[in-house]
Amino acid sequence: MKWLVKSLLPLLVLASCSAEEGSMSDMEPVAPQEEEILGHGEMVLGETLQNPYSMENIEASMDALGMTKASPNLSANCIYVRFLPEDAVQFETLASLGLDLLDHPLDRRIIKDGDYWHDPSLPEESITWQYTVVPPDFEFPEGIRHEVLDECYVPDSGAQTRTEDVIDWDAVECKAYELTGNSDMISPGTRSKVRPSGRITITDRSLSSGRKVGVSGVKVMANTFVKVSSAYTDANGSYSFSSGFSAKPHYRLCFENKKGFSIGLNLILVPASLSALGKGMPEGMDYNVEEDSDDALFRRCVVNNSAYDYYEMCQREGISVPASNLRFWILASMNPSCTMMMHHGAILDAKLVGNYLDLYKALVRVFAPDITIGTKNKKDNYAAIYSSTVHELAHASHFQKVGTDYWGKYARYVIESFLITGSCYGTGNSDNAGYCEVGEMWAFFMERSLYKQRYGVTMGYGSLWFSPEIFDLLVEEGITRADICSVLNRNVCDAASLKTALTSAYSSKKSAITKAFAQYGR
Repeated sequence: MKWLVKSLLPLLVLASCSAEEGSMSDMEPVAPQEEEILGHGEMVLGETLQNPYSMENIEASMDALGMTKASPNLSANCIYVRFLPEDAVQFETLASLGLDLLDHPLDRRIIKDGDYWHDPSLPEESITWQYTVVPPDFEFPEGIRHEVLDECYVPDSGAQTRTEDVIDWDAVECKAYELTGNSDMISPGTRSKVRPSGRITITDRSLSSGRKVGVSGVKVMANTFVKVSSAYTDANGSYSFSSGFSAKPHYRLCFENKKGFSIGLNLILVPASLSALGKGMPEGMDYNVEEDSDDALFRRCVVNNSAYDYYEMCQREGISVPASNLRFWILASMNPSCTMMMHHGAILDAKLVGNYLDLYKALVRVFAPDITIGTKNKKDNYAAIYSSTVHELAHASHFQKVGTDYWGKYARYVIESFLITGSCYGTGNSDNAGYCEVGEMWAFFMERSLYKQRYGVTMGYGSLWFSPEIFDLLVEEGITRADICSVLNRNVCDAASLKTALTSAYSSKKSAITKAFAQYGR
């Protein structure tokens, strides 16, 4: 999939709606280590281990403990399987089934944990095998290649046996680990399965006292062999699993938020990125992300929290919530950020870029981003990443009000302005400038407003040919952010039509609205 990244990055630069400019640089590979440690590049795997949950090993464990007669008709309650989607459409089909997909074999020793793995037997431009467990009655999607690797029995999940109450499944599980040579993975202090719980936090040093805040709504995954479970954090970053573990699981964050957005793009393209947290105790793991933590993990957590808080604000205040299944890419090698809404159909039909993407339309519709966040000069700056993210999300709220045709004109202006003037905002004198005027007034206003609300600091707007300050004046007159958003329909495409829409909707404030626009020559 690396070829697609290289193909799309020039377009991302052109389509940027950020005032920041920048260039790309190659990402440096992470050198592999020789011992099991936590890393954030590509995983390093060792030999294949015996799976303690295979039917053969569970039955051998029961036999060794003299429990076979208690459950003579034990049957598998899950299947260890791998899928090989041949294209992005098939990958999306798998992702939509709600499976906890991992890109590495679950029965290999992990020498260095990491954020991704690609099967070396496959071409690097192809999607790699996706490993998971499914119930015995799972209906495999037609046309997607799959291989059944093992029939398993995981005592803590799936169907239970009729006589389970007379079987000590904790003892069976521990014996299975012992018989397969994996007893070192069992936590010495754990006599029976415990349900992991904990809290995932991040330090925002721009807040008073640099306090910790929860990583909100993110998916926490844990697994030991084919025992895979997941849970979402709450607003405070706390999580609790429904499944118990006796062995020490590997924990990782999947940036698929319960609010309906995901953060993708590692060195290969995935809808939701994974960040390894390492091996932890069965009781759970508390983990705090700092500015000096892994760069990718820090950036993902900040964008995650910024988006989660933005969605909460929209729902609380009645502002248009961004589209469901919103896709973020975080581009550490670039400064600009942009909201192209490509996954939701925008830009792909624009004549200016249609020929460029024609060969890849089917693929881009699945993997392409809606929002890209450039973090080259702000990789460890929570407040700066927050600022960029809420700016772009304000655009996503606007998109929900106006649709793809409007957004296509907006994008055309941005791209042409960049090509002609070197600035994505241009001079305001060419066709479709009004779309940019309205969209950027709203985004800059929301960015400044939300930044002040979070940090108590008033940002400046800088030198712009459009005037977001007008909205600040309207707020002083009692017109809310939701009121402003409510008039941003597809007919509002310049300052004049914006003023008309506001005075029509809030006639009692007509004098104040007219005065605010006049103060900035509109």
